[in-house]
Amino acid sequence: MRKVLIVYFSRTGKTEKMAQYIAEGVRMAGCSVEMSTVSKIASDAELIGYDGYIFGCPTYHKDMTNNMKQFLFIAERANLVGKVGGAFGSHTHSGEAAPMIYDTMQHVFKMDTTTLGPLNMSEAMVGTDEGLKACQHYGRAVGEMLAD
Repeated sequence: MRKVLIVYFSRTGKTEKMAQYIAEGVRMAGCSVEMSTVSKIASDAELIGYDGYIFGCPTYHKDMTNNMKQFLFIAERANLVGKVGGAFGSHTHSGEAAPMIYDTMQHVFKMDTTTLGPLNMSEAMVGTDEGLKACQHYGRAVGEMLAD
């Protein structure tokens, strides 16, 4: 069974809820999922052994949080070239974090990112049926990339 690692940071619980919904979608695609917060990843060795990666962070002051930036430096050392990836995040106003993470995965890490782009969702939408379905769809799409 293919394994996907979802690593996220959440300030208010909204991005964590997105991670849980995305994990459901990955499982729907027949993959196993492990989840972790960025603070629990201390070295690049902890990122080895997965087939896919989905990273998430809320937008905070039109940027991703500092701990996500530090995590991405760790992830860069894990040599994720060619691995399947996706990015997500919640926001109240602007939503820059998820596209920044996605671009890093695509252009710096050289990952095989989902053609859906980053999943960027307003905090107000996270708890709705539409938000749940969008997250599950995103996770399923990443999982299905591993089935090919």
